[in-house]
Amino acid sequence: MRAPLSDPRRVIAAVGLAREARIAESGQVHAVIGGGDEAGLADGLKRAVAQGAAGIISFGIAGGLDPVLKPGTCVVGSVVSEGTRRWRTDPAWSKNLLAALPRAVFAEIAGIDRPVATVDHKRLLRSMTGAAAVDMESHVVGRIAAEAGLPFAIVRVICDPADRALPPAALAGVRRDGTTNPRAVLASLLTQPSQLFALLGLAGDARVAFSELKRRRKGAGNGFGFAR
Repeated sequence: MRAPLSDPRRVIAAVGLAREARIAESGQVHAVIGGGDEAGLADGLKRAVAQGAAGIISFGIAGGLDPVLKPGTCVVGSVVSEGTRRWRTDPAWSKNLLAALPRAVFAEIAGIDRPVATVDHKRLLRSMTGAAAVDMESHVVGRIAAEAGLPFAIVRVICDPADRALPPAALAGVRRDGTTNPRAVLASLLTQPSQLFALLGLAGDARVAFSELKRRRKGAGNGFGFAR
């Protein structure tokens, strides 16, 4: 059962995919799906905050920037950066998450508005930011939480590691509502069949990542470790 929209105790979970939203939502947690649309996610979070919220968490899968991090590695974000802007996660909330999620890595996240599709781009982003992982929602969460005066946290699980490029078919298959468009994936494959093996490799990474994401969600507890 999702949290009532008017419940000021609820935690808002910002996610990119509908699949992540289904994992995140339970009890006092209400998910807002970005679907790769930064402006849409920001608007959705603002509406959710206006209806009452205790805090915001960025939750889901992420791309690896640190070569040490393998698919399935859980990262609790310490800071999220967007260019020269930086937002630090709530210390108490992060501490609770680290206690609830054994062997999670406490590290910086890079926020971007478009997918990091190539290995070279990942290396560049790593060298420029020092971040361990990258996603398309955490920086929006940091910005909206700061504007609203709310605490925020980040829990991400590595899907594609630093040495994995994202094939065009994977990027083409995501709709604005966070669901997958199988026809778009197939059309991309027909246009460029050589990406099949890369897509299969990414699918293997995703199976590991989503399995771990479910396990970590359960471990985080009903309210994602939020306590005030």
